[in-house]
Amino acid sequence: MKEWAMTTQLSPAAGPHSPSAAAPHDPSAASPHSPRRISYPWHLRLAWLLALVGGVVAYVTTFAIMLLTSNPTMLPTVLLVGAAVIPLTVLLLAQSTAAGPLAPGRIVLVTAAAGGLFGICAAGLEESLAGVALGRASILLVGVIEETAKLVVPLIVLALAHRVTRGGGIVIGIASATGFAVLETMGYGFDALLARNGGLGALDATLVLRGILVPAGHVAWTGAVCAALWYLVETSHSGRGALALGAAYVGAIVMHTAWDATSGVVLHVGIGVVSVAVLLWLILAAHRAHVRRPAPSAAGPRLGSAPLARTA
Repeated sequence: MKEWAMTTQLSPAAGPHSPSAAAPHDPSAASPHSPRRISYPWHLRLAWLLALVGGVVAYVTTFAIMLLTSNPTMLPTVLLVGAAVIPLTVLLLAQSTAAGPLAPGRIVLVTAAAGGLFGICAAGLEESLAGVALGRASILLVGVIEETAKLVVPLIVLALAHRVTRGGGIVIGIASATGFAVLETMGYGFDALLARNGGLGALDATLVLRGILVPAGHVAWTGAVCAALWYLVETSHSGRGALALGAAYVGAIVMHTAWDATSGVVLHVGIGVVSVAVLLWLILAAHRAHVRRPAPSAAGPRLGSAPLARTA
């Protein structure tokens, strides 16, 4: 009997190191509702800057080699690098926050590839059909066609992977627009090369000009629409979310149509300034929200647990 009592008193279950014992408070331990405090490596936070510098160097190098060697097999490389530098830079800028990536990298890559391929094929087919039916007036439908085509893949991502892309609508939209813009710019560059008064000079001018204008066009417009789309799904104010989505979608179509239908420098500059300003504001807002969002539990969500609550 005494042995049993001693065993009970010395049992690990009642010891100071047992799980049931009150553990001392660790101030460094993050609560489930505390902001993220992840130390994100500097080279990942500044990946956009590395991509910009490295991309410019790569483009100048490949273009110079093509000129020096007169090697036509370098043309696809020049087209791809020249068309991708600026869109990729903006995509990495949106993706990289102080607390880690805004959305899973694999989803972003798939969105860029699938969104670009589907968007360029669907838009090309629909614009050709509209051209046959409406002639020159079909230019008024280009904005509607392209802005809608770029949203198909992001809508699929929203339906299948919203939980892991929560708050990342801006980067998903930029990814889809990046794929579209790269393929479109490559096409325009190749067309400039083969034009009657074209050549390598026209190719270079087209790639550089369209690259500079990308943040003021496809990237900004689709990014804004997808940011509003994710906001509609996540906010508790459905009316406000629907209004934001409608304004973003109509605004993107109007600016796209105005850009294509006119050649006025003042109008293009105005559209570009507004588009870039909205894009930067949305990126900064998404980054701040991502940093403030509570850190996920180490154990992760339980199977069958309730979905994430909508935010105001």
